[in-house]
Amino acid sequence: MFDIGFWELLLIGIMGLIVLGPERLPVAIRTVRGWIANIRRVSDNVKTELTEELRIHELHTNLKKAENSNMENLSPEIAESVKSLKEAADMVNKPFQKIGEEAKKLESDPLPTKKNNE
Repeated sequence: MFDIGFWELLLIGIMGLIVLGPERLPVAIRTVRGWIANIRRVSDNVKTELTEELRIHELHTNLKKAENSNMENLSPEIAESVKSLKEAADMVNKPFQKIGEEAKKLESDPLPTKKNNE
């Protein structure tokens, strides 16, 4: 990443020991390590979000191409994009379909009535 060799790290360590002292040097090292971890985490999140946005943009452009060709004679790339979009739509609609099926069941099955045994 920074192309720092052993001798440079040793020099930085000795200077840190002289400037900060042996009591504060471990705390400073932990703090810097935490900052680096946070920066890496943020950069990974940004990279993931950008990758997802690019994927969504690509799916959107492929869908526009498919709509313009009236969903006929699609290239394999566009057909795959349309297929993945259909699968995503099915996943979103499944909970609502299940609720609709349960509602139909309730409408068709009357509530059980109690019989009076007197």
